[in-house]
Amino acid sequence: MIKSAGSKEFDAYFRSILDIDGFSAADASLNGLQVDNDGGTISKIAFAVDACMETFKRAAAAGAGLLFVHHGLLWGNPLRVTGLYRERLKFLLDNNIVLYACHLPLDEHPDIGNNAVLSEKLGMKNITPFGLYHGRKIGYKGELAEPLNIDAAAERISFMSRPPAVSLPFGKAMNTTCAVISGGAAMEAVQAIEEGIDLYITGECSHSVYHFALEGSLNMLCGGHYLTEVWGVRKLMEKTAADLSIETLFIDVPTGL
Repeated sequence: MIKSAGSKEFDAYFRSILDIDGFSAADASLNGLQVDNDGGTISKIAFAVDACMETFKRAAAAGAGLLFVHHGLLWGNPLRVTGLYRERLKFLLDNNIVLYACHLPLDEHPDIGNNAVLSEKLGMKNITPFGLYHGRKIGYKGELAEPLNIDAAAERISFMSRPPAVSLPFGKAMNTTCAVISGGAAMEAVQAIEEGIDLYITGECSHSVYHFALEGSLNMLCGGHYLTEVWGVRKLMEKTAADLSIETLFIDVPTGL
């Protein structure tokens, strides 16, 4: 158990939990350590969904030496260090904050991932992987322990009582099966229809999926990209605090999308 450590030690810890290397071919995100510090020790870790200036400023104000995010700054393509990107990078360097990102490995994790936590909150059982993406299934499907209507399901996955972004009640009044993929997975609703799922839950909606859901008699709940992806971040925060006896905090910067 540690109360402070360097960035390399925290990198090793997160890699011991999350399959970062296993997703290197499937995930555009540059998962892992994205911005390092000057080599100093870290005694507080902030956790957030997005790498953005608001999150950076709140992490700095709280005295966090490392910021763990689901959506990082680097997504596989080289970026010019200009404009807003330069300002973000400069702020991290000026404040000596380590930026650590983990995208699909945190969505997929069977215990602390976004989709695993959502499945737990919905009371799903007999859970199996669902949602093929670049050769990996990153979501989950299963039976609901008790039948739920779409409004009750929305309440169960709500963070801080925030309503879902979009609700498409095109199926049964009461759902007995459900599939979940957090974030931007609207078109995977077609896979849910093909597999006979009653209720499909994701983050963002899409105009293109509306008529598929309608014609497929699918109930679809789009909780919001942000609101479906706070769960894995928070679960990892709790595990990190318990495992390492280090101070942690969650930075909530909702987008409503």
